[in-house]
Amino acid sequence: MSSIDITADRVELGRTGLLVSPVCIGTAAWGVASPIHGLTVSEEDAVSTVRAALASPINFLDTSNNYGDGESERRIGVALAQTGVPEGFVVQTKLDRDPVTGSFDGDRMRRSLEESLTRLGLSRVPLLYLHDPEHITFEQAMAPGGPVETLAALRDEGYADHIGISGGPAKLLKRFVETGLFEALITHNRFTLVDRTADELISVAADAGLGVINAAVYGGGILSAWPRTTDNYHYRPAPDDVLQAVDAMGRACERHGVPLIAAALQTSTRDPRIHSTICGMVSPSQLEDTIAQLAVTIPDDLWDELDSLRPAPETWIDD
Repeated sequence: MSSIDITADRVELGRTGLLVSPVCIGTAAWGVASPIHGLTVSEEDAVSTVRAALASPINFLDTSNNYGDGESERRIGVALAQTGVPEGFVVQTKLDRDPVTGSFDGDRMRRSLEESLTRLGLSRVPLLYLHDPEHITFEQAMAPGGPVETLAALRDEGYADHIGISGGPAKLLKRFVETGLFEALITHNRFTLVDRTADELISVAADAGLGVINAAVYGGGILSAWPRTTDNYHYRPAPDDVLQAVDAMGRACERHGVPLIAAALQTSTRDPRIHSTICGMVSPSQLEDTIAQLAVTIPDDLWDELDSLRPAPETWIDD
């Protein structure tokens, strides 16, 4: 049997020593409009969600310079200006390439952080990540004066306590993890009920003492409800084998009286290698529902059945 008591002791985020809740609030869709997520999140809902989070058992919130063209951070900043940041509440953000030129150089990284801190109304953050390094090569990222060196310098200058790497392709992220320079990892869409592309990456990072954070466990929405409300996984059309697997998993969960969304969330939160799981939340009610899904008890025989229904590796993102 499995379930999570979010009111229990915090999880130590690898060697950062930060104590965080097993779920982290994701804010990638908090823009004026978010076509990739199929959402429009009002400022009132975003601010209310932050305020609700500050009063909830969750103490971890994730954003980035480029989420909603900066609106995600700005709206978080509005809420934080109203309430302040409680002791122990962790706000993390990410350095992003220039949205117009695509520049990923050191100067851009410094501007990215300045923009983020201004929007958030903060002078520093506990965790700062290099975001989506797949848009340049590993060699470019690691070059003297480049984004990784600048990220480390920003930490050393006191703008962040710890630094991490966040992106998509698992093999590329593994190369960054193996440099020994990073203290935290965010992987997304690659460790879910239907895809285990990031399994080796997560093991390598956990063994190295990094804080491991898993995001997009609903695959962009396909695993958040059954019957399915979308045919997309990772924001693109899913292969037939994946659709069939999701439907089979949905039926299995229904037989056991377990919401598919609870299994999708807990397949991440139950893994001891993963310290926290980022879930997109766009309203206080969705925050409450996420906490409720953590408390759903899932029997071992359902986990066994779900594992048996996972589609073959050939259907995974496998990058």
